[in-house]
Amino acid sequence: MAALAGLRVLSYGGGVARAARAASWRVPRGQELGGQGQMVIRLCVTGGRQYSSEAKSEDELRVRYLEGEEQGIVVLGINRPQAKNAISKGLVKSMMKTVESLKGNNKVRTVILRSEVPGVFCAGADLKERAKMHPSEVGPFVSKARALMNEFANLPMPTIVALDGAALGGGLEMALATDIIVAASSAKMGLVETKLAIIPGAGGTQRLPRAVGVALAKELIFSARVLDGNEAKAIGLVSHVVEQNDEGDAAYKRALALAREFISQGPIAMRMAKLAINQGIEVDLATGLAIEEACYAQVIPTKDRIEGLLAFKEKRPPRYKGE
Repeated sequence: MAALAGLRVLSYGGGVARAARAASWRVPRGQELGGQGQMVIRLCVTGGRQYSSEAKSEDELRVRYLEGEEQGIVVLGINRPQAKNAISKGLVKSMMKTVESLKGNNKVRTVILRSEVPGVFCAGADLKERAKMHPSEVGPFVSKARALMNEFANLPMPTIVALDGAALGGGLEMALATDIIVAASSAKMGLVETKLAIIPGAGGTQRLPRAVGVALAKELIFSARVLDGNEAKAIGLVSHVVEQNDEGDAAYKRALALAREFISQGPIAMRMAKLAINQGIEVDLATGLAIEEACYAQVIPTKDRIEGLLAFKEKRPPRYKGE
């Protein structure tokens, strides 16, 4: 399919607006909602690409495209053992490049973010690197880290993070930018920036309250409290908690099991569901329902919807192609 990029305005008025079929959607940053009761959505359809099951390493980030029954799952592995996966300039650059490449790939159905380093997910900012920065460099670097989290949060397909070890500061902010957090019971997590006389700067002050509520988020940030997996599950910070195994990858295995559940569903429907939820949760109910209506309109003309009905009639598993 030829590439298509353009703007469509969907009116909240009497009818669902007309829009072209889309295999993937991208909402323009900063202007998800237009004026006069309109929602502006960028349609972005791209051609397919070839995927490999082998890891592609850019030193600090390993990218694996799974195959066979797990085709459509992409695993991103942070790999900075010498720095406990701390967030550096190089890591931000590698992750941003990878996220950008995933954004328009219609063959990618679920992304899993994990650590390749035993016992730690991400220790936060690379303080050794930060100490060498001129004060004038700190703000721009944090802005780039924040932009990375925003881009990750806006990926059109479902995203899952596996916390098999500590996720502190920016590490937890990275986790909060995903759709679903899976953690080992032994994993430690917290926004600990106030201990360093700073605040979370990569989305933590905004995403944590949306996850656990305003008062509790304030308490956790003010105290720089660190929680384990069970405590995080009890307050709704993580969706699943699992006992760690001897290999140290119990959370990853649970995340992979979830991803397997996701990839059997209609891929366009999954993206539209994510878009409807993400956009709708930020507005009033009436506007949210209009967003849902607009997103539903995009699945009606798809071949996948017809395939789903046919598979139900023939009592067989559907074969969705993202069309």
